[in-house]
Amino acid sequence: MDIVKSLGHPEELFNLFKFKMGGCRTVMPKLDYESMSESLRTCYLYLNQTSRSFAAVIQALDGELRHAVCIFYLVLRALDTVEDDMTIPFEKKVPMLNDFHTYLYQADWCFTESHERDKQVLEDFATISLEFRNLGQEYQDVISDICQRMGVGMAEFLEKKVGSMKEWDQYCHYVAGLVGIGLSQLFSASQLEDPEVGRDTELANSMGLFLQKTNIIRDYLEDIQVARAFWPQEAWSQFACHLEDLAEPAHLTSALSCLNLLVTDALRHVPDVISYLARLRNQSVFNFCAIPQVMAIATLSACYNNPQVFQGVVKIRKGQAVTLMMQATNMAAVQSIMAQYSQKMLHRVSLTDPSRDKTLRILRVIQERTVSQTTLPSRTTHLSPIYLSAAMLIAALSWQYLSTGQPEGP
Repeated sequence: MDIVKSLGHPEELFNLFKFKMGGCRTVMPKLDYESMSESLRTCYLYLNQTSRSFAAVIQALDGELRHAVCIFYLVLRALDTVEDDMTIPFEKKVPMLNDFHTYLYQADWCFTESHERDKQVLEDFATISLEFRNLGQEYQDVISDICQRMGVGMAEFLEKKVGSMKEWDQYCHYVAGLVGIGLSQLFSASQLEDPEVGRDTELANSMGLFLQKTNIIRDYLEDIQVARAFWPQEAWSQFACHLEDLAEPAHLTSALSCLNLLVTDALRHVPDVISYLARLRNQSVFNFCAIPQVMAIATLSACYNNPQVFQGVVKIRKGQAVTLMMQATNMAAVQSIMAQYSQKMLHRVSLTDPSRDKTLRILRVIQERTVSQTTLPSRTTHLSPIYLSAAMLIAALSWQYLSTGQPEGP
């Protein structure tokens, strides 16, 4: 139960309760589904079914940008579903990936042979492509271009493994950096952000790489269990003969060294993330971009030097996630969060870790780039232990009542 996991974190309990009572609407306002066409409502249904983390922040975007990003996400989710589906023969999958952007303009195209969890976005691609063609031309051009470039990149990596660190950057660019670039161009096309946001592809690429590398690091065990390998061979081959060897208890020291090397590499994108976020002016765009980034650094901090990465899935607590979501609505708060989690990692750097010097160097750079290196003020630090215990009990009972006694909104 989420509330139990947060019992030792009073501010998380407060924010879980506040979030459930309606605080979520400050960053995730409700949509007016009644005013939408049936096909657009269906697209938002698919968005909520297929997105583990982005559905809420996409729906909080302002104006027509919201619909453009929703369709962008679904198009790329469909493309990614093709890439992930190991039942599609190689000789069929490669042309599909290369040509996928052309399906956006084929009203009746769909694919009904997928066995992936998100197969509905392929089976009903006609609905998604319809709404794509209903977008303004400036949005269509961005989505089609990114889809084409991503499909070519995915096809390239079907034929080769991620070997060098440079290839890791290249793979992450294809599957996530291009998403950051495309989103930035959509922000500028909507005129909610300055043209420079869309033009600066280097910073936008770093936004995507930081999220993707964090996911790859966290998902080590899940990936090797289904014979997927995204950790770069140049990294893991320094510590093991085979990637799966890192999951063996006898190789724990080597596994942690490899893990810390990759975490350090991911952290080098954080200064660019800070620069990118500092440039944003629209509140909904800022929330959309900042929330996943603070979730990522919290996740990366949880993974750093953590044996659990090789035994299961490392996740941040729901109360922690809700707290980050509610706090990360301005640049000063984001910088403070970045400082907090970089400081936590700084305290856990081992004297014997091979990446120690590089880790310390990038963590200090992050610390220098954050305005405040102090923790965000807690709403509950002034409470007495007795009062705090009572408050936690009330919050727990209230959360249970709200979870079981009220229907969830859309």
